[in-house]
Amino acid sequence: MPATGKDGHAKESELPSTLQRSDQKAKDTYAKALDSAEEEYHDEERAHRVAYSALKHTHEKVGDHWEPKDEKGPSDAQAEGGRDTDRETAGGVDANASKKHLLDVARRLDVKGRSSMDKDELVDAIQKANDRRSDAARDD
Repeated sequence: MPATGKDGHAKESELPSTLQRSDQKAKDTYAKALDSAEEEYHDEERAHRVAYSALKHTHEKVGDHWEPKDEKGPSDAQAEGGRDTDRETAGGVDANASKKHLLDVARRLDVKGRSSMDKDELVDAIQKANDRRSDAARDD
């Protein structure tokens, strides 16, 4: 079923819950990429991976939703690669952002011990905080 409606916007019912809580640009980016990938590959799992990859170039996951990134581009080593890339993903955290930006996100998510963490530790801690917030939002 197409994720975009006749108006070109994402259908809320076809979106993952984290995207339902995100801005229209995030919703539309994901939905349009999903529709295109489903048409191209005829493989639902692959289409969702492609759609998330497209989303991660313009947005980052913060807590239980996606927010626009300051600068467009891949968010992690997996998003930097091509179709056959098999690298570690940061689950929507913009691992390529500056440490200052990651510290700001960690502060907003109330990550404990963030001031003594290096960049990789911040990415891991933010990813865990995001997962907790997403799980809690789904339970509401």
